[in-house]
Amino acid sequence: MTLPWPPKDLSPNARLHWARVAKAKKAYRHACAQQALVQGVRRLTAGKLHLSLTFYPPSRRAFDLDNSLARMKSGLDGLADVLGVDDKHWSLSIARADQIGGMVKVEVRHG
Repeated sequence: MTLPWPPKDLSPNARLHWARVAKAKKAYRHACAQQALVQGVRRLTAGKLHLSLTFYPPSRRAFDLDNSLARMKSGLDGLADVLGVDDKHWSLSIARADQIGGMVKVEVRHG
């Protein structure tokens, strides 16, 4: 599935008021949950999952994978809401794509 690029307000390097960050987290969580539903994602009965995240940045500007993963936290929580599998039972792999696109592609496997 494809999820939207996480907003810059969710970066661990952003020094923003807590209320602005909370609003951004809530909005991104909802956006990712909605995108997953639109793309046909439904509840799973799996106990464990493996997610492969591939980041397609919106521009050629350099970015850190660890910060990108941190920015995705609320989006992954939205995905967990849809899948019905607690994210403490997930394993993750992350990669950076050479192409631009402003999205995060997520592959979910039982694991």
